[in-house]
Amino acid sequence: MTIHPTAIIDNAAELDSTVTVGPYAIIEGKVRIDAGTKVAGHASISGPTTIGKNNEISSFTTVGGAPQDLKYAGEPTELIIGDDNRIREYASIHRGTVNGGGKTVVGNNNLLMSYIHIAHDCRIGDHVIMSNVATMAGHVEVADYATIGGLVAVHQFCRIGKYSYIGGLSGVSLDVPPYVIITGTRNRTRISGINKVGLRRRGFSKETISMLDHAFRIIFRSPDLLLKDALNMAKTEIADCPEVEGLVTFFEESQRGVVRQTAGD
Repeated sequence: MTIHPTAIIDNAAELDSTVTVGPYAIIEGKVRIDAGTKVAGHASISGPTTIGKNNEISSFTTVGGAPQDLKYAGEPTELIIGDDNRIREYASIHRGTVNGGGKTVVGNNNLLMSYIHIAHDCRIGDHVIMSNVATMAGHVEVADYATIGGLVAVHQFCRIGKYSYIGGLSGVSLDVPPYVIITGTRNRTRISGINKVGLRRRGFSKETISMLDHAFRIIFRSPDLLLKDALNMAKTEIADCPEVEGLVTFFEESQRGVVRQTAGD
């Protein structure tokens, strides 16, 4: 274990012998950090927090801070972070609240850039990219391989679907479907189409992308169809495609409503 002599480590903290802690870092409370994780100088980690293997926690980050919720009264909620995440400078990730299940969870292999904020009770999947100053309000769910542009703000309780791409400066107040590209301010958010480039980069076949594109045109570009009828048509015309089935299920499970307006509407 390499700990700079100026770092402050609480006696309640448990650090693997291979953890590195830089100068003036502070680790307080019940914090567990697994093998290979590096904590840079001036980082602040508070518990209860569990951090997995091979994470990089950069300078001036605030990890495991108390939730910014007026109802929070000091209950022992927690933050759980998986493996192989890069958390860049000035990022802040807060613990959960009792009303939100008591946990904020960050998965594996995520890139969380400078000044991002993940609020209480959020659930972040795997391979997610959050660009500089992207902000998640409380209870947001972000699925695997989503990419969130700089200065994006997401309203509490929204869901961000897998493999979606949210352009910079967007304001998100409804659920974002999987596989799509979306941009715009809070009242003018628009979907421009399937995230074809991103899907190709992730190894999706031409056939799957074509089926998703067909489903997109049915669901998003059929103004004469009610949403439930469009979803049924997509399921009927494009059977045996797990990705299309997942897209339809995302709509059916939404509690807030899903962004459906497209560019040009």
